[in-house]
Amino acid sequence: MTLPLGTIIEALGGDLHGDPKTPISGLATLASATSGDLSFVGNVRYRQQLAQCRAACVVVGPEMQAEAITRGAFIVAPRPYLYFARVTQLWKRGTQGVPSTGVHASAVVDPSAHIDPQAAIGPLCVIERGARIGAGTVLKARVTVGENCVIGERCLLHSGVVIGADGFGFAPDDGVWEKIEQMGAVRIGNDVEIGANTCIDRGALDDTVIEDGVKLDNLIQIGHNVRVGRHTAMAACVGIAGSATIGAFCTVGGAAVILGHLELADRVNISAASVVMRSILKPGHYTGLFPIDDNDQWEKNAAALKRLHSLRQRIVALEKMAKQSTTS
Repeated sequence: MTLPLGTIIEALGGDLHGDPKTPISGLATLASATSGDLSFVGNVRYRQQLAQCRAACVVVGPEMQAEAITRGAFIVAPRPYLYFARVTQLWKRGTQGVPSTGVHASAVVDPSAHIDPQAAIGPLCVIERGARIGAGTVLKARVTVGENCVIGERCLLHSGVVIGADGFGFAPDDGVWEKIEQMGAVRIGNDVEIGANTCIDRGALDDTVIEDGVKLDNLIQIGHNVRVGRHTAMAACVGIAGSATIGAFCTVGGAAVILGHLELADRVNISAASVVMRSILKPGHYTGLFPIDDNDQWEKNAAALKRLHSLRQRIVALEKMAKQSTTS
């Protein structure tokens, strides 16, 4: 597909400096762009790459306008990364069109399930008893939606997603485990995207809830009775234990873990690989990591860390002795 720059401006806005008839035949990074591509600069750290970029046109912020002038055509947008995201959507619509609707012949759908006519159910999907799929929602291949689970409108579930498997609930009985039947479901709001092979467990009694606009990466595990607030985003391999409550507009970095029955306030950002072991009731950026190091040095630091409490107690005792000696 080829689009003139003027067509992109008509669709998305922006301040074009260059010939609107310039054809764009692809989208690319600064480093890989060629003479027919559109690229973008999302951060001033890439000034040097901008100067060397061979793209036909580059999307930049106002602060990069002076640098952009020296290399050729450019579009000024207040948020170049967001602008480029919308360009990718425009491009996909042009190359792939609107996704087809309907149920693939290989999908298995319980007669009591309700699928909106404007939804698209891919190959080998399974929609179980009483499940509901909203308009504009797309289920890629091999998605499973368990009984009585609800998925809202305009959602996208990638291959292998499982919605509504049993939560991990067992009661101990003299060394063995008695299963707690999971009687709740999963309720997913509108405009949610869920990455490949992510699993969201049904609630034990109440439902597990994923609110509007949530974005989940691949290989995420969300336990039973978790609630994830609107427009929160989580990167790959995050684990959320049962009954945790995650606020709105939060971000959780890859491989982070949030323990069960905890609460995160709105607009909490958790760094990758952190382990959240207490509730966080104030917005902010939180990190809980033991830094990587040369193994010998790491073992020494780890050994010292194990003695930290006893060292603290000794310091408290010494301070107390010193205070007594100065007052006597």
